[in-house]
Amino acid sequence: MDENKILLDVKHLCTSFFTPAGEVKAVNDVSYYVCEQEIVAVVGESGSGKSVTQMSVMQLVQTPPGRIFGGKVLFEGQNLLAYKPNSKQMQAIRGAQIAMIFQEPMTSLNPVYTVGNQITEVIRRHKKCSRREAWRLGTAALDSVGIPDPETRMKNYPFEMSGGMRQRVLIAIAVACNSKLIIADEPTTALDVTTQAQVMELLLRIVQDMKKSIVVVTHNLGLVTRYAQRIYVMYAGRIVESGTTEDILTRPAHPYTMGLLKSVPKLEKREGDKLVPIEGAPPNLSYLPGYCAFAPRCPYACQECREKPVPELHSVDGKLHFAACHLDPIGGVRK
Repeated sequence: MDENKILLDVKHLCTSFFTPAGEVKAVNDVSYYVCEQEIVAVVGESGSGKSVTQMSVMQLVQTPPGRIFGGKVLFEGQNLLAYKPNSKQMQAIRGAQIAMIFQEPMTSLNPVYTVGNQITEVIRRHKKCSRREAWRLGTAALDSVGIPDPETRMKNYPFEMSGGMRQRVLIAIAVACNSKLIIADEPTTALDVTTQAQVMELLLRIVQDMKKSIVVVTHNLGLVTRYAQRIYVMYAGRIVESGTTEDILTRPAHPYTMGLLKSVPKLEKREGDKLVPIEGAPPNLSYLPGYCAFAPRCPYACQECREKPVPELHSVDGKLHFAACHLDPIGGVRK
């Protein structure tokens, strides 16, 4: 790892939601980094803390009930958590330096404003240019993400576009201000398989041609393995495994990662073969045990897993592959 090329470095991030039922530890001591011109994937089941982690990076967690109470978010060396959420410093970073593509493009775009109005608003906010220049830049942004006849599309309302087209509009908004880092939160939700591939290919091209960095948040491990250089696997608010895509695919060290890989449909499956699900359900984040949260669902769990404290991330191969498990990763079985 070349520290000079690290763009975003998150260290021991903690975010909780305080409810009448108790404290919900949505992000529990999460650390990860993103290098320049890199695609990093954060994967896990719904409720594992993936989206809240990225919202915390952008300081978009609603307070109350949420509160970021620990850790650092270093972007190009400056700690973003040192700024107040509505400060001029954070407002200058959001959209201009770090852009976020939210889930559900239909609800992320305002239905009563044209696409052009929404893109130019973002551009004028950060670039301080004329309305005509912002329109030109917005049209160029739509063209850069492969939207045909961008001048006409600028005058369309979101409901006049398909789901894939709306997702491209959100990506265009993200690249319009030349942001260095793009956070794509479930960018392929509710899209058909063909459109999912097109969106991911577009994100890959943005990294290659525009020299951006991208964090892709998804529950679909099979989708990102072709595009991401590194993968972080989250469960119950923690990162349980991280490594290069090759490491995660060929040498998974945590039983949860193994379960995610087994649940991905494979082309070589014969007719009648069933998917292998992960038994049970994710834990209630208000009542996390003092031991491994995955133990009740783990086929390899033993008494040690239910008695020892939550395992820390440790190196699997002495390099960039880490896992938080008492399991000894010898072919996915316990010694």
